[in-house]
Amino acid sequence: YGKFHYFLLTVCGFVSTSEEMDVISMSFILPSAQCDLKLDTQAKGWLNSIIFIGMMAGAYAWGSVADALGRRKVLIAISFTNALCIVASSFSQSYELFMFFRFLNGAALGGSGPVIWSYFAEFQPKAKRGSMLSFMAAFWTLGNLFVAGLAWSIIPNDIGIVSSSFTYNSWRIFLLICAAPSFIVAGLLLLLPESPKYLLSCGRYEEALDIFRGIYAINTGKPRDSYTVKELILDDFQEPETKKSTIEKNKYKTMLADIVDNSKQLFISPILRFTMISIIINFTFHIGYYGLMMWFPELFNRFDEYHRDHPGEIASICQVTDYVVQKGSQSIENFCSDKIGASVFMESLITVASAIPANIIAVLGMDRLGRKFFLVFSTFSSGLCSIGLYFVYNKHHNLIVSAIFSGVISCGNAALDCLITEVFPTPLRATGIAISMVAARLGGIIGNIVIAQLLDMYCPAPTFI
Repeated sequence: YGKFHYFLLTVCGFVSTSEEMDVISMSFILPSAQCDLKLDTQAKGWLNSIIFIGMMAGAYAWGSVADALGRRKVLIAISFTNALCIVASSFSQSYELFMFFRFLNGAALGGSGPVIWSYFAEFQPKAKRGSMLSFMAAFWTLGNLFVAGLAWSIIPNDIGIVSSSFTYNSWRIFLLICAAPSFIVAGLLLLLPESPKYLLSCGRYEEALDIFRGIYAINTGKPRDSYTVKELILDDFQEPETKKSTIEKNKYKTMLADIVDNSKQLFISPILRFTMISIIINFTFHIGYYGLMMWFPELFNRFDEYHRDHPGEIASICQVTDYVVQKGSQSIENFCSDKIGASVFMESLITVASAIPANIIAVLGMDRLGRKFFLVFSTFSSGLCSIGLYFVYNKHHNLIVSAIFSGVISCGNAALDCLITEVFPTPLRATGIAISMVAARLGGIIGNIVIAQLLDMYCPAPTFI
């Protein structure tokens, strides 16, 4: 274990960072884009959700292809596709076209999660797997910090081009810059090898052995030829080797057959139990995770708007929402404001930064305290925070509860990522994680749509759901 693994952590971590930036960026865009794209609360909910709908469509497809063709090639294709879709969406001038490219963006992103976690885990020894997977999960927090800081530095500025037929203002420039990490990680992935564990599962022993030699040379500084292992004899992987000649004859037919076969195996005992538990936990966990995290900047903006008009007054989140809705219904035909106070971005940055100490605790304690401990603690604590949002009466209380929620749920996210990565065997791992991610994205969709529908009509419901 050495330099290669730390470089691998950096690259795979930045893949996760770029993925989280793309997902969370929409929550910072909504208040600014409401005038350009003519958004009401329901439209904002669908705009938050469309990327998850795309991710649902893409997760299973990319995960299955990664189990059939390999992890590295798929990751490179995903990163380039994702970056191009973000660039295209930044130039979209209508709500419908913007939604279309965000869907394609989500379809590309859908494969990133299951494939990158499979790829990274397959390079890790068992003794270090928990801590290193937790370390990689911390890069999601880094993505949140990057996007919050970037939004704060760009969106409030009056920059860009505005004409009668074409608008390219600050939030579009922000979105364009968010595409840069995807281009960068695509280039960095070219420097990494295919997963040797995946190659072994396919019976490609010589290729796997050559990669082991390369890792040994990088970690020790010694010549590749001095690697003591000269031949791999692994009885457990003999069965996949018999399919090698078939793959050469009809690659795509075999790939489709493998995808179908892998999917069937996930729903047959003994794997069925792990598949169903993973689906249920991911679905319920991400209703709250994405349901609230994606709406925090909007809630901060509503509190900020209320306190600008009523300085010093206290009000619950529901009173603030009622005021903003009534004000919008009275003025939307004559005036639409896309100006956001700097305090909104500062509060969002504090909220995501609160996950840093939580992730450090997860990295240090994941192998000692266990995945289940962190997951149970996180879900219980974040549930209490969600209920607590109903009882806040000013923007400072709202910030405190939101920050605690962000911290504790980040611990749970790290534990959940470790669990679902470890429960599936290598030949089924990417497909298994992909199906789990489909459930997670469905939870994100429902969470965002439910909040959008109920926040303005029946405010108490979203926090208790």
